[in-house]
Amino acid sequence: MTAREDILEGRTSLGIELGSTRIKACLIGSDATEVLATGSFAWENRLEDGLWTYALDEVWQGLQTAYADLIADAEKRHGIRPDTFGAIGVSAMMHGYLAFDAAGDLLVPFRTWRNTNTGAAASELTDLLGVNIPLRWSIAHLHQAVVDSEAHVPQIDFVATLAGYVHWKLTGEKVLGVGDASGMFPIDSATCDYDARMLDAYDALAGSRLPAPVKNLLPAVRAAGAAAGELTAEGAALLDPTGALRPCIPLCAPEGDAGTGMVATNSVSPRTGNVSAGTSIFAMVVLEHPLESTHHELDLVTTPAGDPVAMVHCNNGASELAAWAGMFTRFSAAAGQPLDDDAVFEVLFREALEGEADAGGLLAYNHLAGEPIAGLTEGRPLFVRTPDSSFTLANAMRAQLYGVFGTLALGMKVLEGEGVALDRMFAHGGMFRTAGVAQRFLAGALGAPVAVGELAAEGGAWGIAVLASYLAHAGDADLGAYLDEQVFAKASLSVIDPDPADVAGFATYLDRYRAGLAIQAAAVAAL
Repeated sequence: MTAREDILEGRTSLGIELGSTRIKACLIGSDATEVLATGSFAWENRLEDGLWTYALDEVWQGLQTAYADLIADAEKRHGIRPDTFGAIGVSAMMHGYLAFDAAGDLLVPFRTWRNTNTGAAASELTDLLGVNIPLRWSIAHLHQAVVDSEAHVPQIDFVATLAGYVHWKLTGEKVLGVGDASGMFPIDSATCDYDARMLDAYDALAGSRLPAPVKNLLPAVRAAGAAAGELTAEGAALLDPTGALRPCIPLCAPEGDAGTGMVATNSVSPRTGNVSAGTSIFAMVVLEHPLESTHHELDLVTTPAGDPVAMVHCNNGASELAAWAGMFTRFSAAAGQPLDDDAVFEVLFREALEGEADAGGLLAYNHLAGEPIAGLTEGRPLFVRTPDSSFTLANAMRAQLYGVFGTLALGMKVLEGEGVALDRMFAHGGMFRTAGVAQRFLAGALGAPVAVGELAAEGGAWGIAVLASYLAHAGDADLGAYLDEQVFAKASLSVIDPDPADVAGFATYLDRYRAGLAIQAAAVAAL
């Protein structure tokens, strides 16, 4: 079928993802591989009263803008404005805390994954449940509010992630994909639901301080391919205030950005994994067997199908690297030879290839926010060198690129110590657009082949569109088979094996990086 026929006959799937810096919409055709139209909206989190947040009004402004942008793009490309779709999916940043009362009113401003005020709750829950409960998990935010006796706690009727909230408003259904749910409360992969033993343990701990058993406050869990509601007339009006969008479109279960990243990189089978680099950076590794020990560096989450995954999540990704590139963009303009952002990144990344394997003794810390894996409650970006370091542009940029992967590599070393083997890691995110640079350095950091593919270019928005398209195929194949046989069968991949010099050089850099974390702690205390 042609793209126009797909649109006219409603054989398309619409994916929308609310990322940390952009809300993206992506429309795909009946084969799930062709991107027919896209739209986007830029936004940023804000630090208010000591907590990172987004305003819910901006959520809907962004969704409406991205959707309108996509419709205009479809008309420009195909001469038609879609008014219906075969399926819709919503994805967003995982974790965080959105609490509502029985009337559906927000009780406190949205608390995002980036907040690190939940240390006491996370520690108590980790000891209680026997699994690592990171600071950013929804249950850590909820329990911290309980521990602090916050005034809103007795009024809580529903706790959601951002994706779960948007899905609820579009469909009226309080459900969540199992991958996103696994970042709210631990999941039992055997039942594909919240772990019953742990729910009971938490209810005993919380007691009368919560208005209901915790499971009653959380969204119902759905695996990939399960029905999760339909677009209501009210939901259609929220997404498209023009009134053109027709209701009654099926929606897949809302998922987190980690889950859509796994789908977008075909990393849902054991011994595969992916690295997603944006404002944060995280690695997802699908496990063959349970881990032997609990580690604060590792989360246990799931694929969108419910299979166990070890996650290494770092709060700080490529933002500091982008700030450095922005400085050079401004320099080129001030020098009368302006370059756009993509050109500046290309030049700086290519220069990094000329750097020494260990970055010449330079160190770069990208910590704009706190970093639990590194033991830091606040962020202080730093660039450090000694008098005998080789301070060149090539080494400085290699150090900045290595710095993006530094904390991630600390977590991956823990996974390596558990005997977890990898056949391939798939990377996606804007920093991998310059062919062969960040990809090569990541292969050296992980000591494993790293693949980059053209289908992942639209990232999580495409991934959730694929999950929406899977609704019509779930009865015929499991998610892994659907991705292998229908979505990625003809996809081209660029794979880079680790260069032994890069592996050795990054190991030297990482030793220095680990030792220098004391400098970071001192900076947090002093500045």
